[in-house]
Amino acid sequence: MPNGASQLVIFGNPKVGTPAMVENPLSGLALPLKVLVYEDDGQTLMAWEEPLDRFMDLVGGMNPETLTPMNDALNNLTGAAAK
Repeated sequence: MPNGASQLVIFGNPKVGTPAMVENPLSGLALPLKVLVYEDDGQTLMAWEEPLDRFMDLVGGMNPETLTPMNDALNNLTGAAAK
């Protein structure tokens, strides 16, 4: 359990999210993507749910190729933030 400050970062891109919503409109329940940035024992950490897991839970799965751009966006955002 985090013991310091936290901030929820919410982000989205219509070019990334729209194909998922076209494939399955229920995917709108999983959008926009979110990353929790939090402090724990003096370290800054990030947590998020992988798009494939998130969409499996909410809509019973989707074509992994549709979710690849979302996964790439999360990796780019968290990778840049970690630097």
